[in-house]
Amino acid sequence: MIKRPPLPDAEAEWLEPDGLGGFASGTVGGLRTRRYHALLLATRRPPAERMVLVAGLDAWVETPRGRFDITSQRYRPGVTAPLGGRRLDAFTIRPWPRWSVLLDDGTRVDHELFVPKGSAMTVLTWRVAGAGAGTRLVVRPFLSGRDHHALHHENADFRFEADLDEGRVIWRPYPDVPAVVALSNGTYRHEPHWYRGFVYEEERRRGLDFEEDLAAPGTLRFDLAGEEAQLVLAAHLPGAPVPLDGRTVSAVVAELRATEGRRRSTFISPLHRAADAYLVTRGAGKTIVAGYPWFTDWGRDTFIAMRGICLAARRLDEARAILLEWAGVVSEGMLPNRFADRGDVPEYNAVDASLWYVIAVHEYLVSAAAAGQPASPADRRVLQSAVEAIVDGYAAGTRHGIRLDRDGLLAAGEPGVQLTWMDARVGERVFTPRIGKPVEVEALWLNALMIASAYSERWPRTLADGLRSFRERFWNPATRALHDVVDPDHRPGLADPTFRPNQILAVGGLPFGLLEPAMARQVVDAVEARLWTPRGLRTLAADEPGYSPRCEGGVRERDAAYHQGTVWPWLLGPFVEAWVRVRGGTLEARREARERFFAPLLGHLDEGGLGHVSEIVDGDPPHAPRGCPFQAWSVGEALRLDRVVLGDDSRRATSTASARAASRNPWASNYLA
Repeated sequence: MIKRPPLPDAEAEWLEPDGLGGFASGTVGGLRTRRYHALLLATRRPPAERMVLVAGLDAWVETPRGRFDITSQRYRPGVTAPLGGRRLDAFTIRPWPRWSVLLDDGTRVDHELFVPKGSAMTVLTWRVAGAGAGTRLVVRPFLSGRDHHALHHENADFRFEADLDEGRVIWRPYPDVPAVVALSNGTYRHEPHWYRGFVYEEERRRGLDFEEDLAAPGTLRFDLAGEEAQLVLAAHLPGAPVPLDGRTVSAVVAELRATEGRRRSTFISPLHRAADAYLVTRGAGKTIVAGYPWFTDWGRDTFIAMRGICLAARRLDEARAILLEWAGVVSEGMLPNRFADRGDVPEYNAVDASLWYVIAVHEYLVSAAAAGQPASPADRRVLQSAVEAIVDGYAAGTRHGIRLDRDGLLAAGEPGVQLTWMDARVGERVFTPRIGKPVEVEALWLNALMIASAYSERWPRTLADGLRSFRERFWNPATRALHDVVDPDHRPGLADPTFRPNQILAVGGLPFGLLEPAMARQVVDAVEARLWTPRGLRTLAADEPGYSPRCEGGVRERDAAYHQGTVWPWLLGPFVEAWVRVRGGTLEARREARERFFAPLLGHLDEGGLGHVSEIVDGDPPHAPRGCPFQAWSVGEALRLDRVVLGDDSRRATSTASARAASRNPWASNYLA
């Protein structure tokens, strides 16, 4: 007897991205718990303007022994009906989501779903092995046509009518919304109904609106005797040809299944496969989606994530395309923290995004040289110009009080604006104000000066002043670690000693460490003792005032806890790199770090967003996943850890040698840990 692996938690989530910024997503148990869960969620302007087109479906199987539901919905006031989810017998996400459902009469139904890369479509199939005459599947799609952040409600404007065209059913729910094309080997029956009061429990838990109405235009009926039920759902964007024209569904499914299967077989690890989900199209270029289901592309997230998603995964062409795309939007020394979801007006409200870009450029050039694919002279000129524009702009002074101070450090911030990655804010309330000289901003700034010194002789003196000031001003002898902010609120001579993880970037996570070995070791030991968890670093030590053990509740409660103890998995990358560095980077240190720190993180791939790493988890055990279940920089840093920080000696040696050569900096050997 074959022993089946245990089922994941029913509320664990799966994700199928389309490479354009759209996706299909849901839960293992089949209940949609978020407004974002959908079978067809497409973008009108990739990767932005996401629209939920097909939210879900009801499905049941009819055999000579009766009707059996194989799906479930949750309705107001918390009633689950039908109860098909209880028949789930097995589930896997490899190579794509697959469910095995065991009916009461012993019939087994195998269902699979996948989204082909680069297409706004979803393929769904159902199969019953040895199905006899009279075995049928009935599917009732639930349509929406709303922005993915909104909710849909019954209205008189929804257009139920269906156009039938050679095996295709086409629904055009609203004039300004992409049409839904369904190609299948089933028979369509028009049965228009509103289904009211769907309840999304995760939205309720997050203190948000959680009820929705969906439109059901009709049903598709399939004969399962001797053949697989096949359904392809596709978005028809205005101005584009109607998809799936002139082809049979069997030919389409066979081609897409084979092509997508081959593509996925090339990923050498689950993390490589996860990383692929975040690389999407923007115009003629590429970008990185910060996370699913609700983020698009953010500057800071892109440059942190790409070091793992692109560079560690050896996807240098994508890294090049992303960096060149962003090079064109430098303004007064700043890159935008995000592009607006609607329209093209960028938001310049991050002090660290531009500095992370400088780091990403440096590491791209190093990686490309080490791989024998050095950047062309034209590309180097564009990237170097962007780096110099950033450093020059910051030194001269730019938006939000960002400027070079006399001590060689970077001052930044003004009331009501949160410029660092600890950016939670509700209305005018900033929960973690860090105006002044935040420690990670100084680490980024000094690294940027190091890199810029390869291009200009203007910066070595500033770098020396800044490094000396950093070591003198940030060291806190009481904690044997670093202050979080000096000159808080631009008050010279003061310091904020709150124990946070940002200090780890002075030792690991960036190309050049800033501290002497003895000082660096004490910082790493203190961070490990007070902040480390098996899922990453806490954002505040548990013994500090204001520590929040769980990030839950409504918007205000969650944002208040966001950086007050909540664990961020992406910080494990800088921490483990620092931990290995202060131990000399030996093979023994890397092996120990892999077992102690990396292996527990891999356990998270089976919880929350399956195969991925969450945005955040609770500060206290059991460290429940929270926030965005599929987060780019969390996956990127995990992949960077695996392939670079904890990789083999020859690769590390090549990277270090290339870094020294690329910097051409007379002081580089003092800072390369």
